[in-house]
Amino acid sequence: MPFITIQIADGHSVELKRKLAKAVTDTVVSTLGTKPEWVTVHIDEFRRENWAVGGQLHIDKHPGRHAEKVENNRK
Repeated sequence: MPFITIQIADGHSVELKRKLAKAVTDTVVSTLGTKPEWVTVHIDEFRRENWAVGGQLHIDKHPGRHAEKVENNRK
């Protein structure tokens, strides 16, 4: 029973996450020969202020770049 965890920044639509879960499930099924109902996909979202690369927060590297997208998806 495969359990797949995907970590992504928040702000993606539910529809996009549905497509992601389906694509990952289909790939695991075709690769491992398992049944779709045995595949669990866990999408773990994090806020960009909680993500740093090279000691710099992502929101500081790209200020404003994702703010509008995130706010629109939270409504």
